Amino acid sequence: MIRCRPFYLPREFTAIFCTAVYIPPHADTTRALDELFDAIDRQETLHPEAAFIVAGDFNKANMKKVLPKFYQHVNFPTRGENILDHVYTLYAHAYKARPRPAFGKSDHSSVLLLPAYRQKLKREQPMMRSVQRWTDQSDSTLRHCFNITDWEVFRTAADNNINNYAEYVMDFIHKCINDVVPRVNVRTYPNQKPWVNGEARAALRARTAAFKFGDPSEYKSSRYALRKAIKTAKGQYREKVESCYSNSNIRNMWTGLKTITDYKGKSCRVGVVTASLPDELNTFYARFDKHLSQELLLEEDSRPYQISQADMCKHFRKVNTRKAPGPDNIPGRVFKACAHELADVFTDIFNLSLLQSAVPTCFKMTTIIPVPKKMNVSCLNDYRPVALTSIAMKCFERIGKAHITSLLPASLDPLQFAYRSNRSTDDAIAIALHTALSHLDQRNTYVRMLFIDCSSAFNTIVPSRLVMKLRDLNIGSSLCSWILDFLTNRPQVVRIGNITSSTLTLSTGAPQGCVLSPLLYTLFTHDCTATHSSNTIIKFADDTTIIGCISNGDESAYRAEVRALTSWCRDNNLLLNVSKTKELIVDYRRLQGGGHTPIHIEGAEVERVSCFRFLGINISEDLSWSHHVGVITKAARQRLFFLRRLRRFGMDSRILTNFY
Repeated sequence: MIRCRPFYLPREFTAIFCTAVYIPPHADTTRALDELFDAIDRQETLHPEAAFIVAGDFNKANMKKVLPKFYQHVNFPTRGENILDHVYTLYAHAYKARPRPAFGKSDHSSVLLLPAYRQKLKREQPMMRSVQRWTDQSDSTLRHCFNITDWEVFRTAADNNINNYAEYVMDFIHKCINDVVPRVNVRTYPNQKPWVNGEARAALRARTAAFKFGDPSEYKSSRYALRKAIKTAKGQYREKVESCYSNSNIRNMWTGLKTITDYKGKSCRVGVVTASLPDELNTFYARFDKHLSQELLLEEDSRPYQISQADMCKHFRKVNTRKAPGPDNIPGRVFKACAHELADVFTDIFNLSLLQSAVPTCFKMTTIIPVPKKMNVSCLNDYRPVALTSIAMKCFERIGKAHITSLLPASLDPLQFAYRSNRSTDDAIAIALHTALSHLDQRNTYVRMLFIDCSSAFNTIVPSRLVMKLRDLNIGSSLCSWILDFLTNRPQVVRIGNITSSTLTLSTGAPQGCVLSPLLYTLFTHDCTATHSSNTIIKFADDTTIIGCISNGDESAYRAEVRALTSWCRDNNLLLNVSKTKELIVDYRRLQGGGHTPIHIEGAEVERVSCFRFLGINISEDLSWSHHVGVITKAARQRLFFLRRLRRFGMDSRILTNFY
């Protein structure tokens, strides 16, 4: 292993470490890889910002087993039909490997490495953004503006029309923001460090000026001043991140740690975004929309539900200012800073909305941001629709959600573990494993676990059917009518970057991203329960699992349960995705032969797997933790590099432990 510092080296690297490796064919590969890991690990600890190139004859060994973050660039045979010679780096596109004839009498092909790495400044262009410059003075001016506003004028002008009333108020707030808060253009460079402050930039400009002027003594002193300014700036930023830890501000601390370590997680390859893609996605997301009759005859409530100004003000003050604004472009900071001044008018708007059982159209508008579900996007179904809605509407939804939850019986749907107090994924996992293991303690038994996947479950809710189920749960008729109006005639657009689709109006489904949507979905599926005592249906939001406890080889109850669930989904407009539905069988018996007959859903065979990721853990068919521990260990090793970056930055040991 040698350390070198080429004359031309990208700024993001401090040095290059080149390692030559030879592992004989009959060597102990485990021991050899451990020694290689120790050698590279020591240098990574000392030089976390260096680049590493590991090349040589590995024979049957694979370095990714001990260093999974490295990429192997040789993808062609180097001896016969085998790839024995490997080249590893930390970057997927560092080199393009090409086969070449062997040197002399060697029986190994030579490998030509063509550099393909591009610097950050060349890969990513500086980003220009127009942002609002918020100050305490801006907040104070807006509070004064809203405090002296006569909001009754807007209601009078709207003549109690809820749509006009809400639009007038929102337009006025938007105009006040544009008049008070100035906009500035900000340029962000891809290699810009978060700790660089004004003093560091001034010192950098002074050094550059001294170099151009040609004064050696001035240049020497300016270099020293720059190093001192950088050291001070890093120390201040480190103290800022550590203070977030001391104040239990985990979000800001995690953001700072990711910036220091340059941790970005898995990135998705979206490919080229065409001008027609937003319209195609909007049509795709609206494919479940059915023009069903939504008219329901519901008796009027003598005392419709109303909210208080205190509740409205409390939820405005809890607004997360980091969340993106909805289609109205009114940021959360306005509601948080002017909670007291705006609570009165919005309380009046929402109470009028409840009284008329009508939701203003501007509050039902949805902007869909497609988020890739997987690394490589190949079709429209690989995008998950995430809805941006009005922040004011989200606050009202939270108030309504608390009210609806208070009306539900505590015993409702005990095996639904999502969006319920004192329930979590841990409870769902514990009950699933306990159910299986308790049954397996008996003689001549086994367990079949069917993990159901539904296509766009939230988008398939039929509002009229949901409202009838809510009435069966004794939810007030006026509130049911309000929910029906909330879910119907919703304008929707899809936005990708600067491209926005045309508007479609939907009356089926609940937008992913709305506060009420998860609760409404769980209430929509509350009647999906097991029909046989030997089966258990565990639900976590739209993740549904059937656990069939089978004795003496009798699977009739389990198969009937699968048919019943399929029929229930068909009746409730839920589309089962059989290709993503998997089955795992836990059987400790010694089978006589023949194995297990597969399950079929709507004529398609369900794939049987030996391991499945269930609510964050990996369940194996032997119910051991070996595979899960292996996955966690691999992930932990990948985090070691970022720990080294933090250690070099001088972070406290408590933060290093928390990051790990």
